Amino acid sequence: MFQTVTILLDWFGLCIFTVTGALVASRKEMDIAGFVLLGAVTGVGGGTIRDLVLGRTPVFWVEEPAYVLACLGVAVFTFFFAHIPQSRYRFLLWLDAVGLSLFAVTGAERALQAGAGPVIAIAMGVATATFGGILRDLLGGESPVILRREIYITAALLGAATFVALGALGAPRELALGAGFAAAFLSRAAGLVWGLSLPRYRARPGRTPEGRG
Repeated sequence: MFQTVTILLDWFGLCIFTVTGALVASRKEMDIAGFVLLGAVTGVGGGTIRDLVLGRTPVFWVEEPAYVLACLGVAVFTFFFAHIPQSRYRFLLWLDAVGLSLFAVTGAERALQAGAGPVIAIAMGVATATFGGILRDLLGGESPVILRREIYITAALLGAATFVALGALGAPRELALGAGFAAAFLSRAAGLVWGLSLPRYRARPGRTPEGRG
């Protein structure tokens, strides 16, 4: 049952991230092949990095080609209906927040199931949640979301860490999954709604030769 829940969350996250990739293709007015490419790369990119780092080969979508077929179907569907949302960019950001939150916890759980320790599991949760979006933005000619001011990687880190920490403390798995998702989503939502971000580095005047003694 627990494995089934993880698989369902993986599928849901993959479909949502595929839609975000296809929406970027719609903003760039690409053809249907571009929709499929950006959708598939976004959907499976983070999980591919995770599996390669953990030494899990063949990676999940090679072992289960249905993941790629799902990306294909979702991207084609989006090609015909991407015009419906009034603000595709805002819709993209909120869908991305949901996908980020789902993959942060499922990526961490996959790493734990592979025998990784807590620190590596958290890192794999962050990688699973963010690398698909990074590849999407780079291929789509967008400014990568991780370089913008709003909270992004921090949200994935918070979600994965919450899940792993609660699991280590013996909390029920469903509670840990839900809390991890909520932590990631709420922190990302706060960044989107209020523009919250971590403090940025501010340039300071360099020291003069006279002040180095």
